[in-house]
Formats: sequence, C-alpha cells, structure tokens
Amino acid sequence: MAVAEQETRGAMSQAIATLIVAILIGVAIYAALIWAPNERTMGFLQRIFYFHAASGWAGILALSVAFIGNVFYLVTRKPAFDWLGVAGAEVGLAFFTIVLITGPIWAKPAWGIWWDWDARLTSTLVLWVLYFCYLLLRGLLENPERRAVVSAVFGAFAFLDVPLVYFSIWWWRTQHPKAVIGRAGALDPQMGEAFAMACTALTSVMILLIRRRYILESLRHQTDEMRAELDLAP
Repeated sequence: MAVAEQETRGAMSQAIATLIVAILIGVAIYAALIWAPNERTMGFLQRIFYFHAASGWAGILALSVAFIGNVFYLVTRKPAFDWLGVAGAEVGLAFFTIVLITGPIWAKPAWGIWWDWDARLTSTLVLWVLYFCYLLLRGLLENPERRAVVSAVFGAFAFLDVPLVYFSIWWWRTQHPKAVIGRAGALDPQMGEAFAMACTALTSVMILLIRRRYILESLRHQTDEMRAELDLAP
C-alpha cells in the first residue's frame, strides 16, 4: 500500500512539473514570436535568437551537471553520480544539437553563408562530437564499473571545451556576434525580457529531462545488478 501511494505521489508530482514546464514554454513562445518587437535589421528572422541562444545556455548548464557527476563519481565511486553524468551529457547534447541546427538557419540570411569555421562555431561542433563520442563510448563498454570510470574520465576531459565555446567570442575574432546580454543598450529591454523567459523555459525543460533520464539510468543500473546476480546464481 505504501509503495502504491508513493508511486501515485511520484506520478502526480511528475504531471505537475510537466504542466508547469509546458506553461513556461507557451509563455516563452508567445514572448519570442509575438510580444517582443521586431529587430530593425533582420526583422522577424531575429526571433530565432531567443531559442538558439537559450538552447546554448541550457546546454551549458546540462553539461556542467554532467561534469559535476563525472568528477564526483571519480572521487566517490558512487553509481548515482554516474547516472547524473550520463543524464546531463545526453540532455546537453540534445540542446547543442538544437544550437547547431538553428545557428545556420539564422546565419544564412544574416551572414550570407550557412557556416564559418571560426572559433565559436568550430569549438561548438567539437563539443557536440566529444559528447556524442562520450555516449558512444558508454554503449561500447559492457562492464558497468569500467563503463562508469572510463566515461567519467572522458566526460571530464570533454568539458574542457565548454569554456572555449563560451569565451571564444572574446578571445578570438569570430564571425559570430559578441554577447548582447549585460551590455548597456545592446538589447532592447523588451527583447531582454523575452530572452529571459526563453532561458527560464528551456532551463526548466533541461531540469525535467535530466531528472527523468537520471531515474531511467538508475533503473538500468538495478537491471544490470539483477542480471549479474542471476549469472552468479548456481
């Protein structure tokens, strides 16, 4: 009875969290596509910025969570941190996939080219490849403990590219525009509020996905343990 009650409460909390996230996404879409004013140079096309940049923000946060999981697993060897690492990596990779898709869509009309091998774009693509390899590596290693250790080391290494992605527009001359947040007058206040709403919505999506992926990985770990016990049984 207690287990059934706990499962019911968990399902209700999940449903409420999903509803809240859906509302935030709806508000962000309205703010980005309707409420925010048109940019004078690029017009309606500029509105892709809200989700392109916000996806990058959410992706960096997710990969930061993965990095924390990787480091803490290497220190403690607790499986929970391995679950956190893979959850953050998968979600971060998904958000950077959105970044790499929306970027060229915005770049073609704005710059006249789909892609440029400058520091920001190249380091972002390298980051995507590194975390794709991270997940591929996990799929190739069957032993759970070895998989956790090797992927944690590789994940910690892959995260070194995150600061390069973020600071590349200041460290090198790039085709990619400089950051507009935090510079006086750089972004219309209404546009800034719309961007904040998009960041809030996608961050909430990121948290929800990491939580669900963490639970899934914990169930996978339990399944692996049961299989190991069955293999050892006489």
